[in-house]
Amino acid sequence: MPLWKVYHPEGLYTAEDKKALAVRITNIYASIPLPKFYVVIIFEATPKGSCFVGGEPHDKFVRFKIDQIARTVPGPVREWWLKALDKAVAPFVKDRGCDWEISIDETPSDLWSLQGELAPPFESRAEKRWVEENKASPYTLDEKLPIKLALTPGLADR
Repeated sequence: MPLWKVYHPEGLYTAEDKKALAVRITNIYASIPLPKFYVVIIFEATPKGSCFVGGEPHDKFVRFKIDQIARTVPGPVREWWLKALDKAVAPFVKDRGCDWEISIDETPSDLWSLQGELAPPFESRAEKRWVEENKASPYTLDEKLPIKLALTPGLADR
């Protein structure tokens, strides 16, 4: 699950803006593909005079704090991933004259559950089903197997 907390100045976003940004963020993760229901976005308005950057009031600052649990970003693609996220949020910050920052924390997926179910393994049959159904549900041991399972002889057979 990516959990996005968006700290923004009060009045910066309308309900329609929030929906548009939430859809934009969700579609990034859905393209991986991750189930859309993994994506949670919480908007927290900060009243004027409540945000400080470098000890000074800053009423045009947006902070995106992201907890990524379903996937971790490998080292070589981290810069690309951050640039992709910056590009996705630009119409909601840069184009509105705001300063912003993004940070990502990554939690091991085995410390996360949805409706009492542990998230299925990456590219497993269960994960594919969760993507299609867009909800968490129980799955079998067989469904934990990869979609493209290739069994090959082990080294002991040589």
